[in-house]
Amino acid sequence: MTARPGNAHQARLLTLLRDGGPNSRAQLGDQVDLSRSKLAVEVDRLLETGLVVADGLAASRGGRRSHNIRLNPGLRFLGVDIGATSVDVAVTNAELETLGHINQPMDVREGPVAVFEQVLAMAAKLKASGLAEGFDGAGIGVPGPVRFPEGIPVAPPIMPGWDGFPVREALSQELGCPVMVDNDVNLMAMGEQHAGVARTVADFLCVKIGTGIGCGIVVGGEVYRGTTGSAGDIGHIQAVPDGRPCACGNRGCLEAHFSGAALARDATEAAQQGLSAELASRLETNGGLTAVDVAAAAAAGDATALDLIRDGGNHTGQVIAGLVSFFNPGLVVIGGGVTGLGHTLLAAIRTQVYRQSLPLATGNLPIVLGELGPAAGVIGAARLISDHLFSPA
Repeated sequence: MTARPGNAHQARLLTLLRDGGPNSRAQLGDQVDLSRSKLAVEVDRLLETGLVVADGLAASRGGRRSHNIRLNPGLRFLGVDIGATSVDVAVTNAELETLGHINQPMDVREGPVAVFEQVLAMAAKLKASGLAEGFDGAGIGVPGPVRFPEGIPVAPPIMPGWDGFPVREALSQELGCPVMVDNDVNLMAMGEQHAGVARTVADFLCVKIGTGIGCGIVVGGEVYRGTTGSAGDIGHIQAVPDGRPCACGNRGCLEAHFSGAALARDATEAAQQGLSAELASRLETNGGLTAVDVAAAAAAGDATALDLIRDGGNHTGQVIAGLVSFFNPGLVVIGGGVTGLGHTLLAAIRTQVYRQSLPLATGNLPIVLGELGPAAGVIGAARLISDHLFSPA
């Protein structure tokens, strides 16, 4: 795709068609501040670019029937969500409907060259299945801070070898299309906003608890990234004074006390100390423990596993309580791999937030698990690149 909208009116029309699907000229006219003649001009210009196509006649509204238009059904976006231990790659159409989705294990510590070889192989597999001849744009999420305008990771604590790597430029050359890069939790927030639990909320927080912890901040329907792109890095807010050393170099960070990696470490220690027969059995069988093992042990009623989850939820809830008091969101979404811990974790977080934040902030505040799971990141990645391509050049 080489065409871009020529002005803000065209960009608005493209966004309406992306988020609402095919629509008639008359119905689009109800949603934009344009005269009928001006609307007709802008729609005709979009038709000329090939970004939109005619889609038959709309139902009559009492006069001459209007024509439906839709985004070009041949447009294809690639969504890539790189986590610490796995990668998700998906192909969507222009309306961000997922056409194909692959997940594979992967260690982000292998470095950008190895990771992107795997990403490109997964993208090629999706292309070979007939889902896309090529990609019109790609969105990429990485589990660390990103200098957003350039698409470059900056000193990511759990991504050795990635500091300063030109992700946007390198992948754009390999894929032959425009690429946008962002922190993975921002993309999770965008995914939940587009197709998940946050569809009707303009101001919300999306907390991702995985190998690390981050927070997507959405204000007035837009992701807030801060001056340099590091907004929402709550994993490195101090949760325990003089606490455990963290990968970032400080002590007592939330991420050091509760994350997928911290939970696995604590569960292993508990098993080795004989505090949990269930965890000890899983450690002996698997050779290691993960958050999945802790969740399974908790589901089996293991008291130690339940205590580990509650303690982590309490630490996380304390940090989120401060965010709620400061930001006053309309919704808090909890997502990421550790959400397999389910309602024990959610209950601990809710208890701390509702106890510590003022009633004015929490009186009508839902704190819920995300709806989309791993799909949130790739949908958010496709949303990211479509936002870029559907804005005026």
